[in-house]
Formats: sequence, structure tokens, C-alpha cells
Amino acid sequence: MAEIDDRRTPPEARTSSIGRCIASCVSVFLTQFALALIPRFFYASPLLIQLALSALVLVAVVGVAGRCRRALGVYASAPAFVVLSIVYIWVVYVTVVREAVPLLMDVLFHGEVAMLVIGLCSIFKRDPGRVTLGPSSSSELCDGSVSEVSETSSLMGRVRYCKNCEAYIKGFDHHCPAFGNCIGQNNYFLFMALLAGFLITESSFVACSSKFASKSSILYQTRLESNMAADLVIGGLLFSLLQLLWQGIFFMWHIYCICFNIRTDEWINWQKYPEFQHQVKSEQGQSSTNLTFWNPYDKGILGNIREFLS
Repeated sequence: MAEIDDRRTPPEARTSSIGRCIASCVSVFLTQFALALIPRFFYASPLLIQLALSALVLVAVVGVAGRCRRALGVYASAPAFVVLSIVYIWVVYVTVVREAVPLLMDVLFHGEVAMLVIGLCSIFKRDPGRVTLGPSSSSELCDGSVSEVSETSSLMGRVRYCKNCEAYIKGFDHHCPAFGNCIGQNNYFLFMALLAGFLITESSFVACSSKFASKSSILYQTRLESNMAADLVIGGLLFSLLQLLWQGIFFMWHIYCICFNIRTDEWINWQKYPEFQHQVKSEQGQSSTNLTFWNPYDKGILGNIREFLS
């Protein structure tokens, strides 16, 4: 009976999860409402100016909301924020934008949102590649000599420790707060597919919103002629453009990592991992040596891509 009770979710945990979801919902509402104020008060400004203002407003809202949550002792859930942001964009699309979109674009957008939600549910639950190490293996990875750690790392297949999850992850790239999970060998392909899905879905929303804006001419209305629905559409468009900017850079970085078979954690912390350290002797007459980066896992671009796909 004790084992069965331990597996049940405690009421405190359920209450905490509900509270975090409510905090995330409020954060999404405040963020999108703040972005909708940009076209309301800066309707005559070019889109690039509105985009820059949106970035400033977004940083300010996130900072103020974070301080308020800490002061009140309330914490939000990053994965819930991601899901609720998608739901918000989809609601704005269905209630306002959809009427100006052709049938084919409408079907494609709904399909993209559905695939994105399915992918998110999968990556939230999927094991990134957790491994269980014995005390001897753990101490060798953390405190062993250069030769011992190199041999252990080779045998363990690039196992790294994640402080957030307090677990060893095979093929560890980084801990993703937005997905509430580590990105490792078992879910790296899904992670890249999700990044591509976000880029495609957000690009589709920008295209659909632009089509709606051009049909209704809301970008050229005066302040008195604008309405809240139009402001929400433009606010969602600005939010999607900001997402596209940083996610596009992030996606290209991971393409680079795949092509050269390097993980983000390894690229940042290569001096912690002896297999990436190549000792170069100094000039004659000096006994010191310099450490340079060397990637032992690089098999050439084609070989690295094949390894990623396999």
C-alpha cells in the first residue's frame, strides 16, 4: 500500500501545478495586451519601429512580472507559457484573421498548430537519454584525472551532468526551460523538428495576419478608426516576428552544431572535458603548454549529418 500511495500525485503538487499554470496564463495575457498597445498608440510608425518598441515592451513586462511573482511567492511555468502562447495565437487567428485567409492556407495553419501541440506534448514527456551511473563512474566523470575521464567519457558516450534535472544525460546539449526538459541524444531530433515547426507556424501566422491587414487596411487606419481586434492581430504579428528572429538564430546555431558534431554544452564548457583539449607545446626554451580546442567526434559534415539522422 505504501508503494501505491507514493506514486500518487500529492494534493500540494497538484495545487502548485495549477497555481503555476494560472500565473503563466496571466503572464501571457499581460504580455499580449502590452504588445497590442503598440499599434494602438504608435499606429503611424513604420513596422520596424513598432518591432523595436515591442522588444522593449516585452523585456519590461517580463521583468516586472518576474519581480511581482517573486514578491508574491508565485511562480510561473515556462512550458505552460509556451503552450498558452500558441493557444492565444490560434484563438486570435480563428476569431479575427481566418475570415481573410484562403481555404488552403487555413487548413495548413490548423495542421501546423496541431502538429506543434503534439510535438510539445511528446518532448515534455520523452526521456532525453538519462543514464544511471554507479558511484565509481560518477566520481571518475567528475573528479578523475585527464586519462581516466577521457576513457570513461568515451565508454559512456558523451554522458554529461545536468544540474537542473540532477541527472546524467547521454548526448547532453542543454536544459531547455521552455520545454521543461533536457535536450539529449533521445530527443535532439524532436527538438530540431519542433524548432522548425515553430518557425513554420509563426511564419504562417505572419503571412495570414499580413493578408488580413492588407485586406482590412488596419495598418493605415487612424487612431480613432482602429479597434481592439485589429490591435490584437498586429500585436500577435509583432510577437511572432520577435519569436522568428531569435528562434531563427537559435535554429541556425543548432544546424552548425549538427554539421560539426558538437553540443552546446561542449562548445561552451570544452575546457571541462579533457577529450576536447589538445595540448600544444610552447616555443623552444619554454616548458609551458597551451590548451586548444579539438573535436574528436567530428566525422566530416556528411558523416555528422548521417549520425544525427540515425
